[in-house]
Amino acid sequence: MLNNWAVVPTCLPLVRRRCHACESERFRASGKFRVNAHHKLLDAWLLALCSVCEETAKLTVLERINVQSIRPELLDRLHNNDPGLIAQVLQDPAVQRRNRFSLDWEGAWRLDTGGPDGLDDEVVDVSVRFAARIPVRAVRLIADGCGLSRGEVERLIVEGRLVSGVRLGGRISGDFAFTLKR
Repeated sequence: MLNNWAVVPTCLPLVRRRCHACESERFRASGKFRVNAHHKLLDAWLLALCSVCEETAKLTVLERINVQSIRPELLDRLHNNDPGLIAQVLQDPAVQRRNRFSLDWEGAWRLDTGGPDGLDDEVVDVSVRFAARIPVRAVRLIADGCGLSRGEVERLIVEGRLVSGVRLGGRISGDFAFTLKR
């Protein structure tokens, strides 16, 4: 029996970026965009607040883009502070590079295993799906989902009783599957 697990976000992740005012390294998305027009050119930023001093940082989303080249629905979503667009912008690698930040997903996700059905079988096949690009240690996911310690999971990997098509030793942020042989 194939078990389907899902790694799903529970809230927006924190933004890892140094605050110029207080030297903190964590910001939270304010939930608001700022859109500014310069004649026919448009700039858009996602506003983020320092988690310590509340200093505002502007994360560039669009820079000097001709208004006519922006899809009307995107412009509407920016003006309406669409929560889905905020999550999408935060996870966009190009936006992260341009603004020199990374995401801190600690406490912002959960593992949905769908219940303990089939986890006591001799051979357990599991497919893990990520709803967002959340980097999580595979060993931690498997330990949490199967009710094992991380040490037990690492031992099972070494013994060849826990196998996968991907490397289970590091962080994973994309869909994968594994088989556990008890």
